[in-house]
Amino acid sequence: MPFAHTENVLNSVKPVELIQRMLQLATEPDEEAIVLDFFSGSAATAHAVLAQNRADGGNRRFIGVQVAEPLPKPEPGMASIFDMGLTRIRNVIAELSEQTPDTAEADADPESADPAADPPAAAPGFRVLKIDSTNMQDVYYRPDQLRQADLLGLVDNIKPDRGAEDLLFQVLLDWGVDLTLPIARETLAGRAVFFVDTDALAACFAPDIDEALVRAIAARRPLRAVFRDAGFSDDSLKINVEQLFRALSPGTEVRAI
Repeated sequence: MPFAHTENVLNSVKPVELIQRMLQLATEPDEEAIVLDFFSGSAATAHAVLAQNRADGGNRRFIGVQVAEPLPKPEPGMASIFDMGLTRIRNVIAELSEQTPDTAEADADPESADPAADPPAAAPGFRVLKIDSTNMQDVYYRPDQLRQADLLGLVDNIKPDRGAEDLLFQVLLDWGVDLTLPIARETLAGRAVFFVDTDALAACFAPDIDEALVRAIAARRPLRAVFRDAGFSDDSLKINVEQLFRALSPGTEVRAI
């Protein structure tokens, strides 16, 4: 008896509702699970995680891994599969944000707000990270290959095309700090300082770091503090920075990169 012809359902786009149901079954009762999609593609899994969190109030997180493989027919702002998935995630977050209850009237008249009501759900967010080479200068010279003039180029051990955020995430990886923790950027003593999860880590990669800045950071008593090795205003401060922290915040682990 010949089999009836059926369409191959695997040739269709992954239905978000099906993945949401799979998330319900796989993550129940742990609604703070981490969902890993190692072939993210168009980010259907990420879409489902965001949608399911909104549906049941869960706090699942997703990790989507995707090579930036070029699309056969690139479009403006979407040249690769990675770009396609990134665009989809942004659109989903924008759509979910529009569904957040409007609190404008309550904000305008606080007395009209119901104190027993649950606060509105915060808009979801995400971070984009990519694998790259080290931020540190590559130095492979033997002593007999160096000239005195070359030494000036080795004063700063950071590659010139790397910014503060690059260094910050390298430090987070080196210290084993969760990459999803909230990061705040503040100005202390006229310099930009990153605070990760309030006091888990304080990082300043600005040039011309002086004692006033070191004291201001130490006063916050972070668990860890990191500076750019070539950023100190003078050698004496560079030598004494650990002593300053030992006096003002003895529980802080200090490092320079």
